[in-house]
Amino acid sequence: MKILITGGAGFIGSHLQDRLIKEGHRVVIVDNLSTGKKENLNPRAKFYKADICGSKISQIFKKEKPEIVFHFAAQIDVRKSMENPAEDAKVNILGTLNVIQNFISINQQNQHESASKKFIFASSVGVYGEPKELPVTENHSLNPLAPYPITKLAIEKYLNYYQEQGLDFVILRYANIYGSRQSSLGEGGVVAIFIRQLLNQKKPVIFGDGNQTRDFLYIQDAISAATKSIKASPGTTYNIGTNKEITINNLLKLLSQKLNKKVKPIFRPLRQGEIVKSRVDFSKAKRELKWSPKYDLENGLKKTIDWFLRQK
Repeated sequence: MKILITGGAGFIGSHLQDRLIKEGHRVVIVDNLSTGKKENLNPRAKFYKADICGSKISQIFKKEKPEIVFHFAAQIDVRKSMENPAEDAKVNILGTLNVIQNFISINQQNQHESASKKFIFASSVGVYGEPKELPVTENHSLNPLAPYPITKLAIEKYLNYYQEQGLDFVILRYANIYGSRQSSLGEGGVVAIFIRQLLNQKKPVIFGDGNQTRDFLYIQDAISAATKSIKASPGTTYNIGTNKEITINNLLKLLSQKLNKKVKPIFRPLRQGEIVKSRVDFSKAKRELKWSPKYDLENGLKKTIDWFLRQK
């Protein structure tokens, strides 16, 4: 199949690109390289440097006519989304609508083709807000606490609207993804931040008392869920996580042990929009996609640390 990945030079998108090429798909990458990196690009992928908000997207879709679109391009920094909600919405809502509408347009022009078309959207468990009960299931109420997850929820609602126009879609509500190639931005970025700080003998910064919990998902598990979602029933939503939580304090302790570093953290006030507890039920994905995480936190962190050490 021909598959287009927006944000394909970024952390998650570049790993997805590698997996899809390995599986024999033709891959097209769209990335403006604002946070993505050229060195992440697979030489066997076709690359377009383009912004999802720009008019070039229309030309790319008309030329490439992808069968599947993985939408991973986004402004992912929660703090930035709170500092500038309008810019966050421009990228994450208007940019995404630009991609969706161009995908729908080529689908309508090529209705005679029998191949099924699907739009796979990387959402976030942040759409749930502070959980009323754990683990969080897909039926939990939706009450995002910051502009970034608000934009994710907005697109989920738009996808329901576009389904009436013939768009098949799958929504993946990801837990906190970590692994090689990760920057210090975004929800899962605390792993990358802590590793860099520890390697550079800097004091890690913890916002709040450090007892807030997160469900950390290793990048290769995130990618296997994405590839399995190609065959998912249209219009479905899946939580993709591990159903295990760890406090930020214990995460830092674990990383310090693995790196053999003893550094006391600096505690700062809890930031607005931050969830206190998070643990994700993935039983629907296990049942319908035959997906479950293969990496526990110990193994995932070891592989991630090994990668960071090779970058020094």
